Amino acid sequence: MGSVCIGSRRRRLSLYAFLWVCAILTFSGLFLLTMRSVDPSIGIPFPIKSLEENVGLRSRIKGCATVEEMGEVFVRGFREEDLRVRKMIQDHFALHGASRVRDLPPVHFCSHGFVLGKASEAGFGNEMYKILTAAALSIMLNRSLIIGQTRGKYPFGDYISYSDLAFTLREVKHLWRQNRCEEKYGRPLVVRIDNFEKPTQTNVLCSNWREWEQSIIWFQGTTDAVAAQFFLKNVHPEMRKAASDLFGFPELLPSRPNVYGELMRVLISPSDDVKAAVNWVLGGGDPDISLHMRMLMNRSVRAVQAALNCIRKAMRNLHEVSRPRVVLISDTPSLIKEIAQNVDEFAEVIHFDYLLYKGNISDEVNGVHNLDFRVKDWGPAPRWVAFVDFFLASRAKHAVVSGAHRRVGTTYAQLIAALAAANNLEENTSSSWNFSFFSSFQSNLLVEGLGSQVGWGHVWNRFSGPLSCHDQPNQCAHTPLLPPAWWDGLLQSPIPRDIHSSLSCTSQCIASISHGIQIKVLPFSGHGMCKVDTIPMSFFSMQSLSCVFPLYEKFPDSKVTQNVADSSPLLTWSQDHGDE
Repeated sequence: MGSVCIGSRRRRLSLYAFLWVCAILTFSGLFLLTMRSVDPSIGIPFPIKSLEENVGLRSRIKGCATVEEMGEVFVRGFREEDLRVRKMIQDHFALHGASRVRDLPPVHFCSHGFVLGKASEAGFGNEMYKILTAAALSIMLNRSLIIGQTRGKYPFGDYISYSDLAFTLREVKHLWRQNRCEEKYGRPLVVRIDNFEKPTQTNVLCSNWREWEQSIIWFQGTTDAVAAQFFLKNVHPEMRKAASDLFGFPELLPSRPNVYGELMRVLISPSDDVKAAVNWVLGGGDPDISLHMRMLMNRSVRAVQAALNCIRKAMRNLHEVSRPRVVLISDTPSLIKEIAQNVDEFAEVIHFDYLLYKGNISDEVNGVHNLDFRVKDWGPAPRWVAFVDFFLASRAKHAVVSGAHRRVGTTYAQLIAALAAANNLEENTSSSWNFSFFSSFQSNLLVEGLGSQVGWGHVWNRFSGPLSCHDQPNQCAHTPLLPPAWWDGLLQSPIPRDIHSSLSCTSQCIASISHGIQIKVLPFSGHGMCKVDTIPMSFFSMQSLSCVFPLYEKFPDSKVTQNVADSSPLLTWSQDHGDE
């Protein structure tokens, strides 16, 4: 009897021990799988966020996501949000557009405010974002838009026509004198400058720009979609509301509107010569899909194969098109012939060959010409070809695909997709809107996940951290038309460089606000500056920081005025100052 009891007790103990060992091994395995994708090189602890259920069980178990999984939230655009912002833009320019404001009585005109957008003729994508950011800021601040000129010409004015919704600085200065704003109403023409590219000098997070009294605001260094969206994290509720009314809430990635596409739709169009070249290529019918390959003079077979697969994926939604028309554009013309041979097997290829075109623009020698030192960056074709390609690709009816040798979704490709989407959004129709922006990645770009997509202007930068799986196969991912500026989405995470750049004041504010850190703003000297203390809400900790903003700088040929209530450089134009 006793021997039976002892044997059964031993069996029970063995069973308990076996169950404990299984439990320990199970939890250890899940822990290792979860932590596998976290980059151990990050010195600052990083809170891994729980992944969205719609990504699937596999993603949640492995603790990271592929680019295609990250892009699932962008599969369907929100037509209602785009139409809402379109109406918002229309209403803004109806009230603050040049045609109405220039005819205001002097007392009202002299109290009016403006935002200056000024660009050079460097890279088109970066420079166009400067103007579009100024337009977005004018909406947030209820001011009129000024598009700056250089020697009487708009940026890229030989190839782009600008609408009459904006002022020129020359006209504003003339109306200011004509209405005697300074003499009669005591309001000089003062430009308040804020430089986004100087983190220790920008007021983008800590100041209420809607209370600024200067007649003109110039937000400098805004070379991508990010700068204007920083106001989404401004410490003043009034500024945050103005930004979220335009851009939507940063944590709701699927429902954010195509702001920059809608702005381009009303502000720019191709010049007559560029339009003639585009129509010459199309021959009367718009393309279905556009492919942009940013190759930097490389001819990667992997990039081409990945892009071809992405075009096929884009074609799956074209149920009523037996042989779609596909536009091919690239900074490396020699690659086009190679891609065209493959695409021609299943689609009609459209490509602008500038050597065959005999229109007026092809004879130009005094406009924006190519620079030898930028050939690798911009390609060997004349500069005007880039504008024909841009407006040609933006005529796509269903999809834009971005591929690259190194960085996918550059500012140029972003603007093509944004404008194409806006062009195809119809207001008076009940039919579903189905436009897609795809990013094509070859596997060698994803060995370390999206960590290679550095640079704030690139569309996937905010997804490039430890939540991005390493060693991914080729990816063809749905891509946001409005690149996010923050890391509020559940699959977003920063790269080590963005975290370690917290030595600059603004970057510390970025990291704190984006990862559950409570921000406490303290007034500092009453001069529009602020001190920000970060209080860790989890195991992610940072030092307290102080944002001591702008110093005054000297500007050539100008009188610099220091206003005790302001903290940005103020530029006052004298009566005999130059036009721009």
